[in-house]
Amino acid sequence: MRIIFAAVLLAGLSLASFAVFLAKDYMSTLQADQATAVPMTKVIAVKRDVSYGEPLAKDDLKFIELPTGNIPAGIFTDVDAMFPEGFDVQRTVLRAMATNEPVLAIKVTGPGEDAGVATRLSEGMRAFAIRVDVASGVSGFLRPNDRVDLFWTGALPGKNGEATRLIDTNVRIVAVDQSTDAERSQAVVARTITVEATPRQVASFAQAQSSGSLSLALVGALDQSVSEMVEIDQRELLGIIDEPVVAEIPRPKTCSIRTRRGSEVVEMPIPCTN
Repeated sequence: MRIIFAAVLLAGLSLASFAVFLAKDYMSTLQADQATAVPMTKVIAVKRDVSYGEPLAKDDLKFIELPTGNIPAGIFTDVDAMFPEGFDVQRTVLRAMATNEPVLAIKVTGPGEDAGVATRLSEGMRAFAIRVDVASGVSGFLRPNDRVDLFWTGALPGKNGEATRLIDTNVRIVAVDQSTDAERSQAVVARTITVEATPRQVASFAQAQSSGSLSLALVGALDQSVSEMVEIDQRELLGIIDEPVVAEIPRPKTCSIRTRRGSEVVEMPIPCTN
């Protein structure tokens, strides 16, 4: 009996010691995890999918946590910073955002602004409208934020026929007709394309548009190459080669007089005086 009691007591002490060991190990692991935990920061995100042109209200937003060291520029961490003039002065979505996506300053307008062309222009740039049709406008597949090369076709001074010349490259589109929505997927045959340009480019495009016609060539989304100067006229297009002009060999100058001898007229050479 005593042997059984001693065995049970020993087993109990062993189990208790093992439980204490597990508890200490768990606490040590927990403390280590807390010591190495990544610091987090609360940022503002959207509760639902939002599209271009939608106003952002307070009910559309919530806080989520992101690692402090990976916070992108332009993030909002304070509601007052996002709505400095109160919730009645809303911001408008410039780029579509998915649920739980953080709100960045470049994805929304300023307080009280609409999603117009002016909000999409870079500093120092201007908006210029170019007339297009289904052919010159790449069959309606152009969208805001696409980049295009501009080709001018017209008559050049001193040349017969018309020529086509590349006048600018990688020009950014900011609007198609009256739409600045870059998320639009369907093709639309536009009448005007609004591009972002410097004042000098605006003057160049205006002159080109008034003296000839402009055509657009879509640049690939991942294309980083720079187009070289290109000019093609009708003769080069058709492979017409100008024949060399053979200069005439000058003939020596001769002078003569005619005299009548009876019924005959005789021509006699004489020295030329000049």
